[in-house]
Amino acid sequence: MLLPISQFSEPLNQFAQILIAHFPEQISHSIFTTIEKEQENLDSNIGKIAYAVAMSDFFAEVLKKYPQFLLACWQQTPNFSDCDNYFKRLNKLLAMVEEEAELHRILRQFRYQEMAKLSFCQSLNLASVEQIFVRLSQLAESLIIGARDWLYKKACEEMGTPQDSNGKPMQLYILGMGKLGGFELNFSSDIDLIFTYPANGETQGARKPIEHSKFFTRLGQRLIQALDEFTADGFVYRTDMRLRPFGENGALALSFDAMEQYYQDQGRDWERYAMIKGRVLGMQQQDPHTQYLQKMLRPFVYRRYIDFSVIQALREMKGKIEREVRRRGLVDDIKLGAGGIREIEFIVQVFQLIRGGRELSLQSHQLLKLLPALSQLDLISEEQQQHLQQAYLFLRRTENILQAINDQQTQQLPENELDRLRLVQATQRFTQQNSQQQIEWVNYPIQDWASFYGVLQQHQQNVRNIFNNLIGAEKEEVEQNKSKQENSWLDFLDPDLSSQELEQLLAPLALNEADFEQILQRLIRFKAELIRRPIGARGRDVLNQLMPNLLQQIFQQQGPTLLVNVLTRMLNIVEQILTRTTYLELLLEHPQALEQLIELCAKSKLIAEQVARHPILLDELLDRKTLLNPPPYQQYADELKQYLLRLDPDDEEQILDGLRQFKQATLLRVACADILGALPVMKVSDHLTFLAEAIIEAVVNLAWKQVTARFGVPEHLAENEKGFLVIGYGKLGGIELGYKSDLDLVFLFESVANSQTIGAKRSLDSNQFYLRLAQKILSIFSLNTFTGVLYEVDMRLRPSGESGLLCSSINAFQDYQLNQAWTWEKQALVRSRAVYGELELREQFEQIRQQVLSSPRDVACLKQDVVAMREKMYNHLTHHNEQQFNLKTDRGGITDIEFLAQYLVLAHAPQNPALSIWSDNVRIFDVMAESAVISSQVCTQLKQCYVDLRNEIHHLNLLGLPSVLPNSSFQTERTFIQQIWHQLLHSDLKP
Repeated sequence: MLLPISQFSEPLNQFAQILIAHFPEQISHSIFTTIEKEQENLDSNIGKIAYAVAMSDFFAEVLKKYPQFLLACWQQTPNFSDCDNYFKRLNKLLAMVEEEAELHRILRQFRYQEMAKLSFCQSLNLASVEQIFVRLSQLAESLIIGARDWLYKKACEEMGTPQDSNGKPMQLYILGMGKLGGFELNFSSDIDLIFTYPANGETQGARKPIEHSKFFTRLGQRLIQALDEFTADGFVYRTDMRLRPFGENGALALSFDAMEQYYQDQGRDWERYAMIKGRVLGMQQQDPHTQYLQKMLRPFVYRRYIDFSVIQALREMKGKIEREVRRRGLVDDIKLGAGGIREIEFIVQVFQLIRGGRELSLQSHQLLKLLPALSQLDLISEEQQQHLQQAYLFLRRTENILQAINDQQTQQLPENELDRLRLVQATQRFTQQNSQQQIEWVNYPIQDWASFYGVLQQHQQNVRNIFNNLIGAEKEEVEQNKSKQENSWLDFLDPDLSSQELEQLLAPLALNEADFEQILQRLIRFKAELIRRPIGARGRDVLNQLMPNLLQQIFQQQGPTLLVNVLTRMLNIVEQILTRTTYLELLLEHPQALEQLIELCAKSKLIAEQVARHPILLDELLDRKTLLNPPPYQQYADELKQYLLRLDPDDEEQILDGLRQFKQATLLRVACADILGALPVMKVSDHLTFLAEAIIEAVVNLAWKQVTARFGVPEHLAENEKGFLVIGYGKLGGIELGYKSDLDLVFLFESVANSQTIGAKRSLDSNQFYLRLAQKILSIFSLNTFTGVLYEVDMRLRPSGESGLLCSSINAFQDYQLNQAWTWEKQALVRSRAVYGELELREQFEQIRQQVLSSPRDVACLKQDVVAMREKMYNHLTHHNEQQFNLKTDRGGITDIEFLAQYLVLAHAPQNPALSIWSDNVRIFDVMAESAVISSQVCTQLKQCYVDLRNEIHHLNLLGLPSVLPNSSFQTERTFIQQIWHQLLHSDLKP
């Protein structure tokens, strides 16, 4: 029993006002009276119109917008037979169109009025569910092709005509995808299209021919505008082109050859699924290009063998849809929800993909024609076929009524009472086609919303049962995927994930506004970067699996600042390896490596930057034991030699890159051991110092090889001698290198009077030879390749500083240190040692060093010089901030401890030469205590202060932060250091 139409008072009253507005005033009252009397009489025109208005606001709006259409309906209501011959009727209208703006107007008016007719027929049950969506598809096809053909003629006039190899005009071919391709279009569907053309070439007949690719791209752009643009007359169809090869990054139109190449090399499972319904629009089957296109695409979709692998792909696709439903809160979505339209489509299409290559009856676009074929092949039972068919028709009827209400693309059940009444009315009784293609009535026991919902749920349950039996995951797989399904980031890379949904994913993190916005924008930028990068199908598949795990682990980190830092660093690394799928696979297939990387990035900006710059370092993360147990630092020289032996000795560029890669890999391993607590700060410095020494040796040998190849070898040298010495000052000399330390170097050589080089065409004075050698060494260190600079080198501590020679003889160095050097240069000499050279030369340098440091000096003058130099450094070389403490340069910091050690050596070594042996501060203080220069207690405290300050600087460097803390930091240590300074140097360290 149909509901009384009087229940729909609101839309009927609005309709009455429409009539009054469009008819003469003298008859408006009689019209309104007629409506009141005849609205229940579906045999009268006014009764039918009133019923159609009650069921669809869209129908009423079209009547209001087009009075001539209203008048035509008043005189003769539409019949289903009127909803036909779209191509013929539209082309007749377009034949008179001159301008593109007029084309847009005609397309829109035709679409709205024809859709209104179909809405009327649907509401009055003048056609079956199947007939309605077939007509909707035919209408869309006629509008698309009509617009294309009109635009094609204009394009040929402007740009010339594209022609095939036979000289025949070449058209733009359009693949209708999804429901359009399957003749199953919804009442308010988007249309999914792919543009293609037969072959590349140039247009003919224009003053300036253009390539076919440009011609068809421009034609495609104009066609999209003609359909999609919203004007005063509305729009024709929302047009989606994302199913084309390479998606939004791909060309708008591709040649047949390019299409074939893409689907052979890069076509993915979801594209096979989409292409099942791909249909060439508006083309006769006898057209040779249509036949070629269909033949070309068929092997991609329908495999010759039985392809069971597609089941898992469809399961994953279904899982993605279910997550989308949960994420968007689509509780009552009749398309995407459990037992909805999409599951019916999956059931049918999984058999098409598995067996379609062998069973021609399954190579169809239309779902309702495929269900009987599946039953006949015993792939589903007759009962399952009936359940699926009935559910599909009921759901599609519901969907079309929903969308026809206001021409909106929705599959959500309504919450307002009026639209619920409409669904109840529409689904009580409607028509469908039986197996003989005859129309029959379908009746459901629906009287109200509750009974409608009960029928709907029964259909959905039937579909869900069949879906689970045929496609649902096995129990073990469900258990394995439980934790995976709980990951809310599984669909992060989905192009349809909106910024609002991304905000919802971040909401549980309880971030402050600034951090929330920073993280949100960084994620959006990352997704935008993916669109621009040629990642490839394999890379995208890996990335789709990797990113949810990565993001889930990152957002388990504690603290908003840490979250921002870790996310930024990890995304930077991923962006650097986007096109290097091997590295993406490494992180995916080795979860411990990913976990390790996130932990390290959380604790070290330096490591994150190194890995981002040099992804080869990711290999170092595979074995945690290796990270926790770096090799003994005494082995670095041998390791580096073995590493370089694998490279071509004559390829200088490869050797230079090898040196940098060895340094970076070793640095990473040391930093990891440091962060993971396996190395104390003193041992870290040992590793970094001896790494630098190994690289210095390799650089000197490389430079020696290149310089001697050009100029020969100094004649005074014995075999395997170089007569060359590298002195390390500062942190290198004190065995205290940090992660970002530069190298303070001085070059010395053994000088022999009147010595020349021999063994090459060009001979040099030996002094000039060593100068060339020094220049080459500096060049190798400072060369900035794509892997970066090897080390920054500072040569300002050489005799006479920046005005002195790059390389001095040992004798000249000795004379300078004994007779010309300033006090600050003798201070620097305390922290110096030979880091490269023959043993005899090393011993000679050490003798000079101890001789200079042990020479008698005026202690009062020494104190004055040391205090003055410290004051100068403090006033001119640092930037002071009362709210901060610079651990290196401020009062009570590292520099004061170093100056104390240097002062004590210079003041007491003349009486106790043993004080001049060591170059590192810790052992200097130990010797001072043993020699009673300072007490054991003071020694212990100074060493502890020094180690604690260095350790803090160390880890600030790892985090990429400056060596600065709040002024309240290290107050006890700073006070003690200043007290010792005052006691020893009789000078206050003013804050």
